[in-house]
Amino acid sequence: MKLLVVSGGRHPYEESTPILESFLAGAGHEVTVTEDASVLADGDAMAEYDVLVFNTRRENVPDFGDWTLSASQMEGLKGYVSGGKGFVCIHIATCVAAQWPQYHDITGGGWISGTSYHPPYGQFTVKVSDAGHPGAAGVADFSTNDELYMNLAIKDGNDVFITGTAEDGTWPWGPSRSPTFMPGGTYPLGWTRTYGDGNVYVLLLGHDGQSFETPEFQRLVLNGVEWAAH
Repeated sequence: MKLLVVSGGRHPYEESTPILESFLAGAGHEVTVTEDASVLADGDAMAEYDVLVFNTRRENVPDFGDWTLSASQMEGLKGYVSGGKGFVCIHIATCVAAQWPQYHDITGGGWISGTSYHPPYGQFTVKVSDAGHPGAAGVADFSTNDELYMNLAIKDGNDVFITGTAEDGTWPWGPSRSPTFMPGGTYPLGWTRTYGDGNVYVLLLGHDGQSFETPEFQRLVLNGVEWAAH
């Protein structure tokens, strides 16, 4: 399949995106990687790709630059997915820019800056909550080093297939690193949904290079590409 990987933004993509490109290509896919989102507004160019993979944070982050999509790029992404193509969204790529709240209608929800949070990066267990889901094919419960996202926007219509569980904890958070209580519970880490005629696959794992090296993580991404394309 022909895959377009969009990278860039405030996250260690210099670590993760080369690993992503390597294992996607190793699985036989034709992979194009770019940080230039202008291609999203070019319908003819986008029509050449079977699946769009977002390993990117597309918002205006203070002291890091403005990575938000333009109006034409937003419409291009919306039309690409609703028209029947596949969309794989990794980690904080679900983060919605303030000027485009409708993005979460596509992704089924995800990170909201200033509202969402996570305990410190570390090791935790990922549970397969729906072993029959195609996203979980070939994957059993596993440990990974990553971030467990909490207090996300979650839309109706998501088919969750992996989760993570955390205990109550208080951790430094935000620009001021003030102590923040984060309630324990079981949280979704991966789901699928449809948007128009397109398939959307969300995987909230994948913070950095170490996370991307986890074999089960790579299997989940490959499953997502296969599922999203059909």
